[in-house]
Amino acid sequence: MKISKFLLIGAIFMTTSVSAQSNYEKDPESCTSIMVGKKATVDGSVITSHTCDSWYRTWVDMVPAQKYDRDTTMAIYDGRMHTEWISDMTKVTVKGEIPQARQTYAFMDTSYPCMNEKQLGIGETTITGKRELRNPKGMFMIEELQRVVLQRCTTAREAIQLMGELIKKYGYADSGECLTIADPNEVWHFEVFGEGKDKIGGVWAAVRIPDDHVGVSANIPRISTLNLKDKDHYMASENVFEVAKKLGLWDGKEPFKFWKAYGNKKAFSVREFFILDQLAPSLNLDYEAEELPFSVKPEKQLSATDVMAFLRQTYEGTKWDVTKNLKVTVKERGSEKVDTIISPKANPWMRPDEIKMLKGIKDDAVTQVRNIAVPQCAYSTVIQLRSWLPDAIGGIAWFSLDNPGQSPRVPVFCGVQDFPALFDICGNHRYRDDAALWHYREANKLAATKWGTYRKVMEKNIKYFEEKGQRELPFVEATYKQILEEKGEQAAKEFLTGYTSDFFGATIVRWDEMTRDYWIQSRFGL
Repeated sequence: MKISKFLLIGAIFMTTSVSAQSNYEKDPESCTSIMVGKKATVDGSVITSHTCDSWYRTWVDMVPAQKYDRDTTMAIYDGRMHTEWISDMTKVTVKGEIPQARQTYAFMDTSYPCMNEKQLGIGETTITGKRELRNPKGMFMIEELQRVVLQRCTTAREAIQLMGELIKKYGYADSGECLTIADPNEVWHFEVFGEGKDKIGGVWAAVRIPDDHVGVSANIPRISTLNLKDKDHYMASENVFEVAKKLGLWDGKEPFKFWKAYGNKKAFSVREFFILDQLAPSLNLDYEAEELPFSVKPEKQLSATDVMAFLRQTYEGTKWDVTKNLKVTVKERGSEKVDTIISPKANPWMRPDEIKMLKGIKDDAVTQVRNIAVPQCAYSTVIQLRSWLPDAIGGIAWFSLDNPGQSPRVPVFCGVQDFPALFDICGNHRYRDDAALWHYREANKLAATKWGTYRKVMEKNIKYFEEKGQRELPFVEATYKQILEEKGEQAAKEFLTGYTSDFFGATIVRWDEMTRDYWIQSRFGL
């Protein structure tokens, strides 16, 4: 029976993974990040976030702080984002070496490294830009810049300045990228491109999100004008104007806009518009405009759970709702009354072949749009940074594997030292039950086959763990402080590690239970 189940799972779910493995190019529609300044949150925390929405590794490691001898070097890699386990070096290449720091900070090593022990947090979205800008001869891919700064920096400004130095000295090799970089006091939106085929280097700009504002990055360059005299809110590479002129991307006469010079499309799409419009409806934002405000002041302050809710969005009930036309009539039991509802079989994450089939029946059956929550997501984070608490407990990566619209979030504190063994393995290469990913993905994929029915239980469980995480925060904070005073830092961090591990375990048990229930309910067919 177990073998048969594995074969069926493979037939249903693995087509996407197999096709993805043949293409390591970055998906240009592969991430969303929301940034919130400290005066725009209900508690004064700073927030950044990231949905890693494509075929990237799902193993996670907590790399410890280390000390190094003088003249030690650090290898800079390409290819770590597609490895299957922590020590796997398959298809990983060494791009070069840089001097190692004498001492490094502990950090959370996700595919795009995301948080260190000093409450420095990073989100990411690929923004591509003009193809002619990329120069693969540079040393640094974006994820390696993240790895270096998380090991060496304590603030967002330090991280941006160090990345600028590394890009200038060693060169940037990746496509256009955005990093949303936060510390307990501020959050910055950083965009970077190569300098062209003839120059190993790079060009970049960074804009601080005002403390009372919210910003969004969703795979499109968004930085507009640069007021480099305002050093509190703007930074840029010294060549930011020169490169645009040299490559014929700006004539030097019209007002300079970073996104227009280095990007290849208008400065927003549905995701940016939806989020900013929801936060500040009184602005009456225009979807047909050339660009939107870079950030907005929300009409109500946000919590970390509000950001989580945005990352679950599929635009349900709006004009962009994929399922809005997939309606059926139903008759109430014991009554002649007939109602029209969205079909229980409809879901917002249909594959292209399903959409093609439905549009073949009726051309306007499905509205095709890129949701914020997508089924190919590897993992996602909502990183909450709190200046009034010790770093070990103040920084939290609310972490989720697989589709953020279907999976629970687990608090991973800055002081956590290790993950359960299931997180040592990436689940994106193949089906394997020793990888944490599949303990969520199996239930999620089954739920999507009859989403209108199965979502009730799944959404109840998502809410349960979200509320549990928020409800227990004061207890965790108080217990950490008590153990720190009575037994010391190592014992206090062991408590945090155990708490996070138990939280992960509880979510896995619940999602495994749903998997069994969904299989039973599917006995007559999916």
